[in-house]
Amino acid sequence: MQAMRDERRSMHPLLATRRAGVLLHPTSLPGAFGIGDVGPEAVRFLDWMEHAGLSVWQMLPIGPIGPGDSPYASPSSFAGEPLLLSPERLHEDDLLARADLARARRMLDRPGPVRFERVRREKTRLLERAHEAFLRARPRRLAREHEAFVQSASWWLPDWTAFAASRDGRGEAFHAFCQWCFDRQWRRLREEASRRGIVFFGDVPIFTSLDSSDVRSRPELFRLDRRGRPEVVTGVPPDSFSADGQLWGSPHYRWSAHRRDGFRWWRDRIGMALARFDLVRIDHFIGFVRAYEVPADAPNARRGRWRAQPGRELLAALAKDHGAALPLVAEDLGAVTPAVTRLREEFGLPGMRIVQNAFWRDDAFDMPHRFPPECVAYPGTHDNHVATGWWRTLGADARRRVRDYAGRSADPAEGLVRLAMTSPASLAVCLMQDLLGLPPGSRMNLPGTASGNWRWRLERGAADRAVAEALRRLVAASGRLG
Repeated sequence: MQAMRDERRSMHPLLATRRAGVLLHPTSLPGAFGIGDVGPEAVRFLDWMEHAGLSVWQMLPIGPIGPGDSPYASPSSFAGEPLLLSPERLHEDDLLARADLARARRMLDRPGPVRFERVRREKTRLLERAHEAFLRARPRRLAREHEAFVQSASWWLPDWTAFAASRDGRGEAFHAFCQWCFDRQWRRLREEASRRGIVFFGDVPIFTSLDSSDVRSRPELFRLDRRGRPEVVTGVPPDSFSADGQLWGSPHYRWSAHRRDGFRWWRDRIGMALARFDLVRIDHFIGFVRAYEVPADAPNARRGRWRAQPGRELLAALAKDHGAALPLVAEDLGAVTPAVTRLREEFGLPGMRIVQNAFWRDDAFDMPHRFPPECVAYPGTHDNHVATGWWRTLGADARRRVRDYAGRSADPAEGLVRLAMTSPASLAVCLMQDLLGLPPGSRMNLPGTASGNWRWRLERGAADRAVAEALRRLVAASGRLG
């Protein structure tokens, strides 16, 4: 046992420092174009974070949105989502006229949740106009940047543009243009964050969609039959979220093929994520140890089996690329086994703890004062109820436990945020909804449901100076103001 302890790697420095952060996907930002983006409104949010003392901005995956408008079902492990592009930034580059912006605002500037179908139609129209302007004028500076991007991205971009063009018929040049714009705007936002001492915390789904450029371009890496159909598909067995389990439908990996080229695809995937983010969460980290296989024709995930996975080999390969202290966080929620814990600890990866989970039963093990420093603490994540909705689900005994622990006067959101912040966890990240104490309707995702998710948006002016000042006091009091 002592030898195993000696072999464990240290946590990455960004994860070993006591910090506070916020979980808010860029699509949830306010703005005039129907969906949040990475333009000026995102910079204003960085200003608010800086004032509030928050130094970590956690986001959901930023790849192209998949079925059900889900960022976790992306058709690409490498491309960015064009809906995140800022029309205002395109105007600054003389690729959109003021009249283009005005028309889009008239069509899209509505309060409330994202209306994905309308937003996709109107923003795609804007991007097509911007592309046409680029082709007409081809400003020398932009043309050079575009050419340099296409060359630097040649290891993944052609696969994506061919796939995307085959789906919508808009042409590979258009899709390459969108990815270049995404790269430029994302880099600018990262620079703005860096100037404020704010790090970006991203998210990589462990699996990739069957209908994706990844599977189309590298079918040998996935367990497909001769007709290109999955032999088995991904999911999780029945749990507290779903009586039928969750049937994700992605193909499983053919690990023998990944081993043959030294896990090159996975190393490229994590390398791309770490080129865009300072820290990355591995979603469903359990799948690095064992993965649940469901027959491809099954109607739900009740009938499946667990199968061992080569997570240790894969993480060792990643450590060769990025150093022994990997900037990764393990989403180790759900059916955690001792083997999952051993793998996470061996590579120095912090896990996750959810404050909401501490009060379902009368058991001190999960209480926030017992969180280890080597973890990220959350009141709840995007998959949970917001705090106000969670409170409504509690019975009398659970409410009594919360009040005994957090204080009788605290409202649910304030109490959970305070417990996460004051816990021993090295990093505490709170949903924006919980920082504002928003009602249950602001929930981002209900696992196991195929529609109606990912749509919540922050109201203009909700993140004001008073909220930031109060939060900064809590961040300072809990020793997270670094």
